[in-house]
Amino acid sequence: MVLASLLLGTAVTGCTGGGEEKELSADELLAEAHETMGALKTVTVAASTTGTAGSSFSSKLTTDLKDRCTNKITWTNGGSLEQIRIDGTDYVRPDRVYLARWSGHSAAKDQNRWIRTSADRAKPGDGLVDCTWPFTAFGTAAKGGSTEIEGRPALALKVADEAAKGETKGAYTFYVATEGKPYLLRVAYKGNDYRSTTTFSAFDEPLGVRAPAADTVLDSADAG
Repeated sequence: MVLASLLLGTAVTGCTGGGEEKELSADELLAEAHETMGALKTVTVAASTTGTAGSSFSSKLTTDLKDRCTNKITWTNGGSLEQIRIDGTDYVRPDRVYLARWSGHSAAKDQNRWIRTSADRAKPGDGLVDCTWPFTAFGTAAKGGSTEIEGRPALALKVADEAAKGETKGAYTFYVATEGKPYLLRVAYKGNDYRSTTTFSAFDEPLGVRAPAADTVLDSADAG
């Protein structure tokens, strides 16, 4: 308990010009976390979303936050879509269930081919991602309690979501590391239409994104 208090105190205070400690506000802590995340060279982002109608999906993105990343999105009711983006080229691999459910095409056996296409052809809603992530603070934060995220001490910072008139506001909870660098470890959202949890890890670890083996790749023009 004493150790946790010391760690928390280190993260939530700063020094003034005269050497006196000053407790940082929730907004300052959140801004500091976003600044730290924005300076990263690589990160892994694991997310899960559940809609009020019961539909849900999960994804795992490993990225240099610029133009090189891998992503896999999986729907709980079936289907998955893998993506590798290297500079201006996407390699995309839908599984058999995805093809049948989302594209109207069926595959007689497991689908192991990647389709190569220009990243410029990606469109909102097609399941593909770019490699960036918006680490931007918004709203007004309030301090919550201390906790642990995957074994790392963290402080919860709560931010209300903007809502249309007459609707109930949703709420974000940002979990910021209180030991070492003030990384953003997790973001949880609870709203009217869906709930989501996004966890960040592998900060500045080697990326290792490579194109698939050439004999497993079809050009988009050949794939039809």
